[in-house]
Amino acid sequence: MTGAIASFSAMAIAGREVSFALDTFEIMTYRSAIGFVIVVAILALRGTLHQVSRQKIGQHGIRNVLHFTGQNLWFYAIASIPLAQVFALEFTQPLWVIILSPLLLGERLTPLRVLSALLGFLGILIVARPGADPISAGILAAAGAAVFFALTTIQTKRLTSTETVGCIMFWLTLMQLFLGLAASGFDGDIALPDATTAPWLVLIALGGLMAHFCIASALSIAPASVVIPFDFARLPVIAILGMLLYHEALDPWVFVGAAVIFASNYINVLSESRNARRQL
Repeated sequence: MTGAIASFSAMAIAGREVSFALDTFEIMTYRSAIGFVIVVAILALRGTLHQVSRQKIGQHGIRNVLHFTGQNLWFYAIASIPLAQVFALEFTQPLWVIILSPLLLGERLTPLRVLSALLGFLGILIVARPGADPISAGILAAAGAAVFFALTTIQTKRLTSTETVGCIMFWLTLMQLFLGLAASGFDGDIALPDATTAPWLVLIALGGLMAHFCIASALSIAPASVVIPFDFARLPVIAILGMLLYHEALDPWVFVGAAVIFASNYINVLSESRNARRQL
């Protein structure tokens, strides 16, 4: 999880650093291009390119439109509001999965899941503080990114029943490359990377791939109830980095709200772990 924390933090800082020269669509285009080369190289070296299938191409398309939307909102938020606020609102992704899974996957909405969701929304209100401060476009973008990431997670659950991780990553990077090209080229002007932005774009691509690899590895060797608290450490780390690099104030309400969101996630994780043990 230390690797995931470092990767997410590096990606956030790199996204902030290139936002002055590239829009979110251009960032996604170059991130996907670099990621596609890396994914194909890894699949080729492992001899698993044959696992890339077009059987579920429609579902891959839906997943990648959802993820592309969420990632663009995330990059917009990174450039618009304090980094700690973005990460705090991003932690609401599991809450949206709880709410949307009964509708989209037919999963049962238990009383503990309802409690977890309500507690999570209380945390959102504490972080955003409607009425105390204007609700900015950056806050709405960060909150929206969490919703689209949740929808992506649900679609990923559907795909993993038949598709390999390598296949999912292949279509993720390839489809989002074309989505990025179409969106960034809509105005007829695509900014090219230069010596200043190119290293940051490479860091964004590597950070995104490494973060998800580290989380998957952590979950494969430790239960979610152990992994989730370590993931929460992303918030103080990015808050300190935001203060040191961008002079962002440490807002105590963001930490209070994030702690409430974390508690809601942890309640759900413990509940799911207990249910899993009962079924053994």
